[in-house]
Amino acid sequence: MATLKEFEEALRENGMQMALAILERLRERDRANRVVKPGRRIVGKKMTPELAREILELHGSTEMTQQEIAFKLGVNQGRVNEVIKRGKWLSGDQTAPEAVARDKGKARIQGAEPKRPRKAATKNSARTAKGGAAKDKAGKPSKRPATAQLAFGDL
Repeated sequence: MATLKEFEEALRENGMQMALAILERLRERDRANRVVKPGRRIVGKKMTPELAREILELHGSTEMTQQEIAFKLGVNQGRVNEVIKRGKWLSGDQTAPEAVARDKGKARIQGAEPKRPRKAATKNSARTAKGGAAKDKAGKPSKRPATAQLAFGDL
C-alpha cells in the first residue's frame, strides 16, 4: 500500500495534472474543515464513597471499560482503577491515605503548601559519579553488568 506522498509522486511522474489538481483541492477542503481541538481535561469530581460505589456498580453490572466509566462519571481512569483494584475511597475516612494525598494536592495547587525540597545526593551516588563502584544498602558492590557505550562513529 502506497502512502499519499508516494501516490502524489507517481501522479507527477506520469504527468497526471488533472489528478494532482483534484488532490490539491481535496487537501484545501480538508485544511479548511480541520479544527484542532484542545486536549480534553476532565476536571475531576471529588472522590466520595458514593462515587466509588457507583464505579463498582458500573464495573460489575456492565461491560464498560475503566475509561468509559471514568468518562461517564467525570473522574480520571486512574481513580476508577484504584477503586476497582484496591478498594480505595470506599470509606468516608478523611484520614485515609488517599484522602490525605488529595487534600495535600489541592492545597499545593492553591499555593497554600510549598513544594517539598528535593533530597541531596547520597554518598554512594556521588561516589559512582566519580568512577567508584556503586554499592547497595548493605555496602556490597551492586551486581550490575558492565555496559559498553557506543558513539556515533562506532557503527
